[in-house]
Amino acid sequence: MTTPVGPYTPVVRAGDLLFVSGQVGIADGPVAGSLAEGGFGAQAAQALANLRTQVEANGATLDQVVKTTVFLTDMGNFAAMNEIYCEAFGDHRPARSCVAVAALPIGAIFEVEAIVNVG
Repeated sequence: MTTPVGPYTPVVRAGDLLFVSGQVGIADGPVAGSLAEGGFGAQAAQALANLRTQVEANGATLDQVVKTTVFLTDMGNFAAMNEIYCEAFGDHRPARSCVAVAALPIGAIFEVEAIVNVG
């Protein structure tokens, strides 16, 4: 599991809900704590893998995700994001918002946060 890049808790439980803080494409590769190499696709896939890790570490699965918010620094990546997102979630389709932002922490170009129903 990756270390947070700021002063926050990666996952907070409130009753039957898990609130998973934004996950970026930090990889445990050659330079631990750096963004996945390979551009948008690599960062998006890694961020979604990081989300899965956080969810599963708290006893849930991606099928229990009820809402996500995706942050993109370039809406030109929207179609590619949809493909990678569908690969990660399979046939499960949680409610989702997608927002364009000027910048993300540590130079990331994709971030995803989630709400998970564990009830």
